[in-house]
Amino acid sequence: MPLVTPLDPTHDQATRELAEFFNETLGFCPNSVLTMQHRPAISKAFINLNKAVMANEGKVTSALKRMIAWVSSNATGCRYCQAHAIRAAERYGAEQEKLDNIWDYRTHPAFSEAERAALDFSLAASQVPNAVDSEISERLHRYWDEGEIVEILGVISLFGYLNRWNDSMGTTIEAGAVKSGKQYLSKHGWEEGKHKAS
Repeated sequence: MPLVTPLDPTHDQATRELAEFFNETLGFCPNSVLTMQHRPAISKAFINLNKAVMANEGKVTSALKRMIAWVSSNATGCRYCQAHAIRAAERYGAEQEKLDNIWDYRTHPAFSEAERAALDFSLAASQVPNAVDSEISERLHRYWDEGEIVEILGVISLFGYLNRWNDSMGTTIEAGAVKSGKQYLSKHGWEEGKHKAS
């Protein structure tokens, strides 16, 4: 049972229009956004931030941004966001081999050194206390320019918000996200946990 009940998608017209973005990203409007509608200014600000963070401005692809989100969500333990991130990575063209081996990104040959640097940064930046050090910074700068590093950290920070929102809220996970979680993540112990529909 979530902490707060999501509102109907038609509750706030401006949120409903903005949330159409998620139909492309996930195939549905997430229950997290429907819960944020209790304060429409929050839902609208969140959707606009999400759009800005996920826009492609440089070499950081849409698929890589979603894999960065998955690593961040995995580090914090939010099963809701893990499933959403892997589903979005799939929908945004991540290679099948990467989806199947995301847990082993550090050693699997499907991942480039640039991707490993970004994903290691995501892991370190998502920990508390923060684990970003000079070695991670040096590797990141080897492959990415400053604008791209801002994009990468934007994704990590956005998912820091989402991980705390959804794990604290106990947001009910949607069927599409469950399907992707089971397909790509369950072999390593992923389950719906507190996010399971009652």
